[in-house]
Amino acid sequence: MKRLVVAAGGGGDVIAATMLRTALFGPAAPALVLTYAWERLTVDPLPGPRGRSDFTGLVTPLPGLALVTGRTAPIPPAGSSLPGLARDLGAPLGLLDPYEGAAGLARTLTAAAAYCGAARIDVVDVGGDIVAAGDEPTLRSPLGDALVLAACARTGLPTDVHVAGPGLDREVPEAELFARLPPPAFTLTAHAVAPVRTVFDWHPSEASAMLAAAARGVRGLCGIRDVPEPLRLDARSAGVHRLTLSQALARNPLARLLADSRTLAEAELASVEVCGFSEIARERVRAAAPAETAPEDAEFPVPSGGGPADVVARHARWQAVLGSQGITLVTRRRLTEGLALDRAADLLLRARLGTDPAQNASPLWRVPARAAPRG
Repeated sequence: MKRLVVAAGGGGDVIAATMLRTALFGPAAPALVLTYAWERLTVDPLPGPRGRSDFTGLVTPLPGLALVTGRTAPIPPAGSSLPGLARDLGAPLGLLDPYEGAAGLARTLTAAAAYCGAARIDVVDVGGDIVAAGDEPTLRSPLGDALVLAACARTGLPTDVHVAGPGLDREVPEAELFARLPPPAFTLTAHAVAPVRTVFDWHPSEASAMLAAAARGVRGLCGIRDVPEPLRLDARSAGVHRLTLSQALARNPLARLLADSRTLAEAELASVEVCGFSEIARERVRAAAPAETAPEDAEFPVPSGGGPADVVARHARWQAVLGSQGITLVTRRRLTEGLALDRAADLLLRARLGTDPAQNASPLWRVPARAAPRG
């Protein structure tokens, strides 16, 4: 028998799901993790999620269930981190294809349960948007999580919903979020991080990186990309809150509305009705935006062809500004995109930081406190 674990939001949630699987069942326990191929545009330039038809090399052990392995590849121009994650995590990943709505996802979950011999489902969400009401002004990506809840309800299988790292996705205001969650069931520790440590060398996930750092005892004020206010890592940041499926559904009106959805287009319209927006439509706008107006614009860009000394000097200036703002930690994505590092500059800078215990807070980087430079 294998455990059946569902990473509800796509992106880096599969990393968090692997950490949670380790904490719940042990690193040697067989498990299948299912996830969306739905990632930021820097990974996949096409808006929206990728489905089965967007990949070559999928393995189909049962009708309705497709597995991503290290030999799977997205069909260009699509991109996906899932084959790399399957290689690094040492196990295939089940693909959640939302193009047939909650009905199609339920068929996938039912097939996965049969394949695993699993009698129940464990759903994992990093941050807490799986309990979003839909009217939060900071809400950005509710659809994937809501579809998973609706699909789980259709299967009839007992389901637990685990919210790990409450608030780390900055989608539901903290006061509202904790009011919707029961007390933490347990806290992740460094033991759960061990199986995923190498993934952060290349994967851009920020929420899962902060969760892993918090589980390792890292504390401080963390600067992340595309969010104006830094996020404080504290003792609550490694907490895991467990809800029943009925509790999660009661808190998520979009999931309830998606119960009978049979296409992604239907689900997108439901999102507009409940939340006032479609995240897929937003991605279409971002994907079509000229490069100079893209949200990935660098704070301290390194000029093309700049040598090692230039990279180091610009990094020092950037750190000084961050330090003067009280920021003590940054994510790898904030570092690479904030300085517009190419691969060579990224490797050079991370090699220097990685040997400095004052700055290495793996998988985050520390920012020494200092005054901002003048002029």
